[in-house]
Amino acid sequence: MMNNKDNLIPREVFDHLVDLAAFSLEEQEKSYLHEQMNNQLNSIRELEAIPLPDDLPVTTHGVDYGQDGTPPLRKDEWVACQNTADILAQAPCVEDDYIVVPDIPTTELE
Repeated sequence: MMNNKDNLIPREVFDHLVDLAAFSLEEQEKSYLHEQMNNQLNSIRELEAIPLPDDLPVTTHGVDYGQDGTPPLRKDEWVACQNTADILAQAPCVEDDYIVVPDIPTTELE
């Protein structure tokens, strides 16, 4: 396992990212998150070091991907919702079995 002192993200860079994201963190929180991010990156380095055969098929969580590296498409089948009345009863405004939402004015962009 890599030593935690192998800072993959220098503290100065991390602090700059915290500022860019406008996070309001105490020093203890910054130190903790900086350490955790570097731990995650160290874990990724360790995983990358595992030799794998080039012909290993791509899978994710036991779901095989097709030859093109993408999961198979699901069938596009419409299924009626069984509890529409329950759902509509929770909406603040309903008209003719449709949920009514307020109009949001838009501005034309030039």
